[in-house]
Amino acid sequence: MLHSFRAPLLAITLAAGALAPGAALAQVNELKIMAPAAPGGGWDQTARAMQQTLQTEKIVPNVQVLNVPGAGGTIGLAQFVNSAKGDPNQLIVGGYVMVGAIITNKSPVNLSQVTPIARLTGEFEAIAVPASSPLKSMADLVAALKADPQKVSWAGGSAGGTDHITAGLIAKAIGVDPTKVNYIAFSGGGESLASILGGKVTVGISSLSEYAAQAKAGKLRILAVSSAERLAEAKDVPTFKESGVDVEIQNWRMVAAAPGISPEQKATLTGIVEKMAKSKSWTDTLAAKGWADTYLAGPAFEAQLAKDIAATQTILKDVGLSN
Repeated sequence: MLHSFRAPLLAITLAAGALAPGAALAQVNELKIMAPAAPGGGWDQTARAMQQTLQTEKIVPNVQVLNVPGAGGTIGLAQFVNSAKGDPNQLIVGGYVMVGAIITNKSPVNLSQVTPIARLTGEFEAIAVPASSPLKSMADLVAALKADPQKVSWAGGSAGGTDHITAGLIAKAIGVDPTKVNYIAFSGGGESLASILGGKVTVGISSLSEYAAQAKAGKLRILAVSSAERLAEAKDVPTFKESGVDVEIQNWRMVAAAPGISPEQKATLTGIVEKMAKSKSWTDTLAAKGWADTYLAGPAFEAQLAKDIAATQTILKDVGLSN
């Protein structure tokens, strides 16, 4: 059941009436954050972590979270675009999965219709095999894919999601036809993990955190990760690029504001999010949840977002999930 918010939103008040260069940012007394997913998932956790940090650090006194699940975030996105226009007191959490969902679901709305504020966190992709697998390295996987890509079965998340996109990018990078990727989509990480451990698939692809415990227990071998550099929590695992596969990707999460807000309102919200992202409460939350701090804001984030959208459109077309 969806709950609407009837509490009056307090307008942003500007000291001295205008935001002059160098002036302090306006005070925001209340925010609504939409998580376009069901409670418990990554976007919901991100929205609630924001809520807790903003209130704990006394950056915004009153923060409410609204869940609108469905269709990879596109149902919530459509509601946000249509109902929040011009409202400087509303934010939406999203992420890389939403980019693919917009394309594969032929969503009538897209991320160009919101106001990007910042990329907050990221999780890197990992490729894992059972400990008993003959594949000992990324080079072995590449050789198997080149020999016969359809004999290599991949277990991952939803079709068109980050896992699927990464598998397609790997194939493309090594000169294998991405349409030949034998990708098996699972609705939950538990089912995917069981299929890998049971030897029902050749490899698994998911966020590193999904495989960490089984790798530590010696049941899985992680072949490589999708980060630019080796990760502190997996120092012995090479990156894709180190392994000769020119792919770097992260399953990032972002926050955006409503369409139609003013540059001053955008600056205020950017300042609020930046203050949150630099706080001790947020840093502690990232460490506790195992989220990488990949904060990026302003024109640099908008350029990266455009780049990621273009790359995703191309690879989803290449794997046959988009026209």
